[in-house]
Amino acid sequence: MTTLAILGGTGHEGSGLGLRWAKAGHTVLIGSRTAEKAQAAAAELNAKLGADSVRGLDNLSAAQQGEVIVLTVPYSAHAATIESVRDAVQGKIFVDVTVPLVPPKVSRVQMPAAGSASQEAQNLLGPNVRVVTAFQSISAEHLKDSGHPIDCDVLVCGDDKEAKAVVIALAKDAGMQAWDAGPLANAVIPEGLTSVLIGLNIRYKVKSSGIKITGINS
Repeated sequence: MTTLAILGGTGHEGSGLGLRWAKAGHTVLIGSRTAEKAQAAAAELNAKLGADSVRGLDNLSAAQQGEVIVLTVPYSAHAATIESVRDAVQGKIFVDVTVPLVPPKVSRVQMPAAGSASQEAQNLLGPNVRVVTAFQSISAEHLKDSGHPIDCDVLVCGDDKEAKAVVIALAKDAGMQAWDAGPLANAVIPEGLTSVLIGLNIRYKVKSSGIKITGINS
């Protein structure tokens, strides 16, 4: 079992992932800009779990104590959050779930100059941090219902094979099928797909469109 620090974990995506990982037996640390907000979110998850397996901390403390770091903040807080924990995450796996959405046109793909939010994270954190991108296309609504099957696949990109294998295993623990989608340079695809899916949700009046990889025997 792994100690997972979810930075920005008070939001729907982060708390949904935390709920599923805690249910699978992992130690989950919910991080936030303030410890009080994180503690309130942790208490809510523990009430759902019927156990005290989730703790709430400020982002820096969570990053210091976590073995695998998961970033689930809005893109507007992406760089500042990374810079605030940079020293604490050296040598660790850093899973970036951020999507570079630029309101109000969130259904339009708009990638940063670095190519993707995850590549931006790697540039900010340096070579000693193994950045992996994953989970962008998963509905937060379904994540928070731990009994709901997730009929959507996860694309995992990164430059370290071992780190990607860890994230693929974590996806499985959370009830998802994940695939090695190549190097971090490919993160532009899963990150960009989120805007496409948002557009599909709006256009076809649904809440949780997703993707499935076919033709592979898992």
